[in-house]
Amino acid sequence: MGMPLASHRWTPSQVLALPADGNRYECIDGELLVTPSPRLLHQRALRALYDALGDYVRREALGELLWSPADIEIEPDTLVQPDLFVAGALPGAGRVREWSEITHLRLAIEVLSPGTARYDRGLKRRFYQRAGVDEYWIVDLDARLVERWRPADDRPEICTDALDWSPERTIQPLRVDLGVVFAELD
Repeated sequence: MGMPLASHRWTPSQVLALPADGNRYECIDGELLVTPSPRLLHQRALRALYDALGDYVRREALGELLWSPADIEIEPDTLVQPDLFVAGALPGAGRVREWSEITHLRLAIEVLSPGTARYDRGLKRRFYQRAGVDEYWIVDLDARLVERWRPADDRPEICTDALDWSPERTIQPLRVDLGVVFAELD
């Protein structure tokens, strides 16, 4: 269950010093979020999304498609670990070698679980929008839909059948067949 631990303002360095105990630790605006290992269905959905996105991200040179655990600090005093994400390519910088080199996300994806839904839809969503993440997808396995958020959105776009992703206007969008993604759950 993703839970905040209150009454202390957490920093990324404090979070990184926590023991490797199987939990995932994040801090946003000084709030510590603790998430246990994900369910099997969560991981299957991520695999299906990775399969749907991977070739496109490589072919179009959009950066690198990666998954957590990861320690991403795209804003001071924050440390996030999106389930799946596309780290934008840095012009002329070559391949990223350390998490600290990632300063922008083209896409962040979180798959909801009973313990994380409140934070994924609230605190994390607001953070990703404020930090200028190009798109934030919240995957609801129970409802079989994806909530797509962009930085200026007040409400999400709800995608149930397919999702067209075009991080740059100069390239053809990728159509993600959500039926294929959600079929992994059956």
